[in-house]
Amino acid sequence: MISITELNKIKAEQEGIVAMRREGEAKIADLNAQGKNYKHHVLVCGGTGCTSSHSEDIIVAFNDEIKKNGLENDVCVVRTGCHGLCALGPIVIIYPEAAFYANMAIEHVPEIVTEHLVNGNIVTKYLYEKTVTPNGIISMHETDFYKKQNRVALRNCGVIDPENIDEYIGTGGYQALAKVLTEKTPDDVIQILLDSGLRGRGGAGFPTGRKWMFAKANKADQKYVCCNADEGDPGAFMDRSVLEGDPHVVLEAMAIAGYTIGSSQGYIYVRAEYPIAVQRLEIAIKQAREYGLLGDNILGTGFKFDIGLRLGAGAFVCGEETALMTSIEGHRGEPRPRPPFPAVKGLFERPTILNNVETWANIPQIIMRGPEWFAAMGTEKSKGTKVFALGGKIQNTGLVEIPMGTTLREVVEEIGGGVPNGKKFKAAQTGGPSGGCIPASQMDVPMDYDNLIAIGSMMGSGGLIVMDEDNCMVDIAKFFLEFTVDESCGKCAPCRIGTRRMLEILEKITKGQATMDDLDRLEKLAAHLQKSSLCALGQTAPNPIISTLRYFRDEYIAHIVDKKCPAGVCKDLLQFSIDQDKCIGCGLCAKNCPADAISRTDYIAPGHKLASMAIDASKCVKCGACMANCKFKAISKQ
Repeated sequence: MISITELNKIKAEQEGIVAMRREGEAKIADLNAQGKNYKHHVLVCGGTGCTSSHSEDIIVAFNDEIKKNGLENDVCVVRTGCHGLCALGPIVIIYPEAAFYANMAIEHVPEIVTEHLVNGNIVTKYLYEKTVTPNGIISMHETDFYKKQNRVALRNCGVIDPENIDEYIGTGGYQALAKVLTEKTPDDVIQILLDSGLRGRGGAGFPTGRKWMFAKANKADQKYVCCNADEGDPGAFMDRSVLEGDPHVVLEAMAIAGYTIGSSQGYIYVRAEYPIAVQRLEIAIKQAREYGLLGDNILGTGFKFDIGLRLGAGAFVCGEETALMTSIEGHRGEPRPRPPFPAVKGLFERPTILNNVETWANIPQIIMRGPEWFAAMGTEKSKGTKVFALGGKIQNTGLVEIPMGTTLREVVEEIGGGVPNGKKFKAAQTGGPSGGCIPASQMDVPMDYDNLIAIGSMMGSGGLIVMDEDNCMVDIAKFFLEFTVDESCGKCAPCRIGTRRMLEILEKITKGQATMDDLDRLEKLAAHLQKSSLCALGQTAPNPIISTLRYFRDEYIAHIVDKKCPAGVCKDLLQFSIDQDKCIGCGLCAKNCPADAISRTDYIAPGHKLASMAIDASKCVKCGACMANCKFKAISKQ
């Protein structure tokens, strides 16, 4: 068990090493800090995305080449969390030069070790191209992807070794817990959170300080602190990345919450599909217990608090707080009626506070830097920053953290690098299945809790999926509703039955079998679900439908009245045809047709030697193989 004095000693030993990896300090930091004589730090992304692209093999290759060149005492290789720019993974950053190597491959490693680490020459051909300018190499934080970001929740991701507690302490880790235990009363902590304006990052945006205040006011003999790491939105990976890159920040924040509300036990509910996050949480909890930062008599103050892990089976409904608690108790994850709210009667029928991973990740910094610092970022009613998982039809897929109030246009066109292949931006979907679609006409609306709700979407946990002109908005609404139908727990009739009826109508629309009466029925069902469903899953399930009807009603009408899908997506409404004057008669389309629907005609186009091909619409299964294999763009779909 360490004391506060020993905690400060570890911080002093590590802070120079960690600071060297932070932008702006790389050139001035003492590379021989605290007797560590490493001349270079090789940071390799160990997040899920880069790991799936063999970053673990790259780490092995670096260590082998370093050993081969006798550099073991000069170079250390550090497995970090996500750096954010997932489109360029695997990512390797070498300090002190801050050289950002993108799309790394094992075969690049020997050259980088020889040229960069031995000879001192940065290998520019492997650098992220945006860091190479006519005036020389610039920092990654000067690129369009990073320069508008403000990494608060993600501050340590991509910087520290998440499996080394000393490195977390070197960033100032566990100092907030020490400060709270020795200098602040529980009421002081609550007031700091209230003054900061921190709202829950899990979707609803409820003020964190008020939630803690309600739980503290309850005089029960046992209370609980829970972390919601059951991130289920399609395309969302914000919480996973924090857990993979900085797990101790969640443990520290939960311990602070335990002290504040009078709890001795916390639980982290994380989905089992996050094996790397689970592994790093297990390591972090073990290390924190060994250091006495979890358990009895923390930092010699007499405060007792411990944390247990509970793995979820991947049910989306368990992201709802009461269903999550029911699952922790060992029952089938189903929501409970509210009130009573968890702060009164939650886990095991005891007062409970629950926040998601991103919310927890903000708290230690708010304690250390003050509520004014946090409140200075963002908008009047939405303070701080927000992490988004940027995906879909976008150049720079990845993880971004921006001040609240940043516009969608800034995110898509500047940070995201725009829509690829010269396509036009059509919409962005925020909030996952519970959110709505934001059209191009609303791209300049500042993104915060209230503005997104006003335009028919919601913040949600932070998924942001970009769509271009080739996306059908009716099909998008159907996709999210299919997800909701599958994930409904079935406890309440409005959600269990209503979502299926809405999906049936959407299927009729995409098949060209619906009438305008079906559209009216769809809107009425959506309104009923919003009012009568038991939990937020059912209440928000109609949001993708409502928002697409609001901004893209013409597409619904085209499907119903004209029996056409303007985007050419809905299979049952497609017709493939061959322009016989463009067709050279090569026969590739017929060879690749699985239904033998293409045959040769008697027509030979001017300038061609072979008769052109034609499609038999009665046999066509509309798979698109013919169009994909035509090299002369003679096949089109309508």
